[in-house]
Amino acid sequence: MDSSRAWRRPTLGAVAARAGVSTATVSNALNGTGRLSEATRQRVLAAAREVGCAPASTARAMARGGTGVLGLTMTTYGDLPVPYTEIPYYAQLALGAMAAAHERGYMLMVMPSSLSPWMWLNTPMDGVIHVAPRADDPVRALLRERGIPMVSDGRPLQPRWGDAWVDSDYEAGVRLMLDHLSEAGARRIGLSQPLYDDAYPRSVGRAYASWCAERDMPVLVEEYTSLPDYLTAERIAVSRLLDRDPRPDAVIGVYSDSGHNILAAARQHGLRVPRDLLVACVSEDPDYATTAPPVTTVSLCPDRVSDEAVDLLIALINSRGGVDRHRRVQPVLIPRRSTRRAVRRDSGTP
Repeated sequence: MDSSRAWRRPTLGAVAARAGVSTATVSNALNGTGRLSEATRQRVLAAAREVGCAPASTARAMARGGTGVLGLTMTTYGDLPVPYTEIPYYAQLALGAMAAAHERGYMLMVMPSSLSPWMWLNTPMDGVIHVAPRADDPVRALLRERGIPMVSDGRPLQPRWGDAWVDSDYEAGVRLMLDHLSEAGARRIGLSQPLYDDAYPRSVGRAYASWCAERDMPVLVEEYTSLPDYLTAERIAVSRLLDRDPRPDAVIGVYSDSGHNILAAARQHGLRVPRDLLVACVSEDPDYATTAPPVTTVSLCPDRVSDEAVDLLIALINSRGGVDRHRRVQPVLIPRRSTRRAVRRDSGTP
């Protein structure tokens, strides 16, 4: 076992007894919260190390004035109808990052990017995981001002030298879907394309167009924005695809609700899935296993992304150089009924 991760989890009471303080004080010291003197906080951290609640990596951070606290922030998209925590990918990412941080002896604070600049400039933490960064997001500049290491979930739209990120291989995920649909007999595959100011939809669009060009297949794209309601907007975009003549024999979507939106549009057009239309999307939503029919999905593996992001961030905190700042996670195809056409037993043809 790696000695830096070989540690036990004592109770707050054990640390409190060692430091001669209350368990509430221990919790505040370990989370970087509450009104504690620096002497008290350091005494609690020293007691925590002595009873074995911090691995070597955290002990080194604390020894040079670190807090043992990591931050995770999600860029706020004001036009989303639900909080990020209700979107399966981001919920799994946050929980995975929390588990990965705790495994390595760090606390993790989840912070909205809309916090005031004062909070970003004064909250004690050793490093930050920045989820879904936008080109105009002020958090990056504020963290650079403090000299706090940062790892992005996803490559920034305007990367700078020294930026660190963990990225799902979006292009590989799109190609997994397209190859799977092609093997199922699809020859006119439509794409429901969102327009957002981040790298993900742009990568998807490039991968789709490139794949179609390589196979001399038509590029069938309908774009949509989030206004006034992104669920309705995507269904309208899919309806435009299905109104084409000839219409697509398959449609893919790239957001968590895309599969539901494509199924709804297919029903509105009187199309049966998968007999008349094949459907697939990028999503972590477990409900797709029980839709009618179950929908084929590509998982971006947020649990692996979060583990890699925490690992990379701690490496940056503890290292003076020589760290590979870019990591990539491979997506996984989960085939289901929505991409399997029934075969007639009498003729052996669909």
